[in-house]
Amino acid sequence: MIGIVAVSHSRALAEAAVHLALQMGGDQPPAVRVAAGGPDDDLGTDAVAIAAAIDEADSGDGVLVLMDLGSAILSAETAVEFVTAPERVRLSPAPFVEGLVAAVVTAAGGADLAAVAAECATAGEAKRRQLGDGASTVPDAAPPASADDTAGDSLSFEAVVSNPSGLHARPAATFVKAASRFGAEVRIADLDTGSAEVSGHSLLALMALGVRQGSRVRVSASGPQARQALDELRALIDDGFGER
Repeated sequence: MIGIVAVSHSRALAEAAVHLALQMGGDQPPAVRVAAGGPDDDLGTDAVAIAAAIDEADSGDGVLVLMDLGSAILSAETAVEFVTAPERVRLSPAPFVEGLVAAVVTAAGGADLAAVAAECATAGEAKRRQLGDGASTVPDAAPPASADDTAGDSLSFEAVVSNPSGLHARPAATFVKAASRFGAEVRIADLDTGSAEVSGHSLLALMALGVRQGSRVRVSASGPQARQALDELRALIDDGFGER
């Protein structure tokens, strides 16, 4: 599993953001290390500390580094020059908090470094889409599934989302982690808004749908474990993702 490093001017900010992300990462989250604050524990960043955190987080599958502001980027770029395996390090342009959450959830699902980095790259778009601020560039389109549950290898079900806040961050993360456990390609669409299907393995794409309480969704899956995936996802939705 890849490692993740959070680089921030403030240790309190970094630790709070990591705590939030790990709460959504499930029982087996990736290794996350914090490199925050200056050498005297004041506001600032320290390239040496960042390099040490990267090496500590690297299990051999690579490390994604997320940064907050200005000089944090410069410090992270400098740190990469000192790490043991710079070719296994990616610096992410994602917003700090959204990027951390997306990275932890996606990595916990077993995605490799390239896939996690790609997911995080559009972390700001879900919020922009929900606010109606221009067209989203979240790469969320999925191949259309048949409307017939028995057509080809595709199976599906429809259900109503009962969560008071809809598919907000926590239930969306639970959905993605569940979908990622099976050998199946999972897709979901909001039937009330007529949205296109999006990947059920992408936290950002799922949140960008903006599914609200009472919305009817269609979940479809294909692959060798499609039925098992749908059975678990239906149970999660019917149970309100444990929020009832």
